[in-house]
Amino acid sequence: MDSGVRAVLASPAAATWRDYVQVTKPRVVALIVFTAFVGMLLAVPGWPPLGLLLAATIGIALAAASAAAFNHLLDRRIDAHMLRTRYRPLPQGHLTPGQVWVLATILALVSLLMLWGMVNWLTAALTFGSLIGYALIYTRYLKTITPQNIVIGGAAGAAPPVLGWVAMTDHVSAVSLSLFMIIFVWTPPHFWALAIGRKEDYSRAGIPMLPVTHGVRFTILQIALYSVLLLVVSYLPELLGAGGWVFLVGATVLNAGFGIRVFSLVRAPSPAAPALGLFRYSIIYLTLFFAILLLCHYLPPPWGDALWI
Repeated sequence: MDSGVRAVLASPAAATWRDYVQVTKPRVVALIVFTAFVGMLLAVPGWPPLGLLLAATIGIALAAASAAAFNHLLDRRIDAHMLRTRYRPLPQGHLTPGQVWVLATILALVSLLMLWGMVNWLTAALTFGSLIGYALIYTRYLKTITPQNIVIGGAAGAAPPVLGWVAMTDHVSAVSLSLFMIIFVWTPPHFWALAIGRKEDYSRAGIPMLPVTHGVRFTILQIALYSVLLLVVSYLPELLGAGGWVFLVGATVLNAGFGIRVFSLVRAPSPAAPALGLFRYSIIYLTLFFAILLLCHYLPPPWGDALWI
């Protein structure tokens, strides 16, 4: 361990409430909860029962926060090697591993009890499976053994719309699976774009991200191929009756923006800056995509699907 890492790991400080919030990755959780919330509203005509909606939203949010805290716990030594993460609460010594473990465990238990008792057992089981998939299978194993880590582990991150749908209906549908596929295919170009911009960080930490193991140009090729696949699967909701003209126009504009940034990345002699630009846009893309889909759920035809009629 180099002196810089030792210094980071050896710098104790008193824990604050901000440290506990930080290990739950609130920005990531917000996007997860939003896509789950859209899944809930798309699952039913009109507005779902408020009590069920709140219980499902809070339960899924707590599970996502728990998974994030377990991620911080298991990645604490890797985080100490990376400039992007070395100032997180655990590497800085603001929180101890025991404190984070207790927090993550309490969040997981409360989440599962709430989903099981107030929503339905299928939502609780699928949420628990997603938590294990991200916090244990991806973080503990896949992340450190294969450059396809984000592809395989992406299934856990793609689950929220399905969880939201199941919370309202107690079953999985074709529309919910189409939303799963969109996030699943979106994840590799989103994360590999970040990995290109932070290649040296991942190399220093010994994480076999695709740009480290196969090079930047190969990674850009994979981003381009997955982006083409994203273009195709993004129209699945329309084919399944959950779209309309507003969705078609909105999805096309968003896809054009994604394609332009991928093209800029392919053509760039120095890929770090356009890769990070694509990473930032991909977050905007997913947020607006689900927002447009939700809007179309309540618009009359031909502008939306008008499932409330």
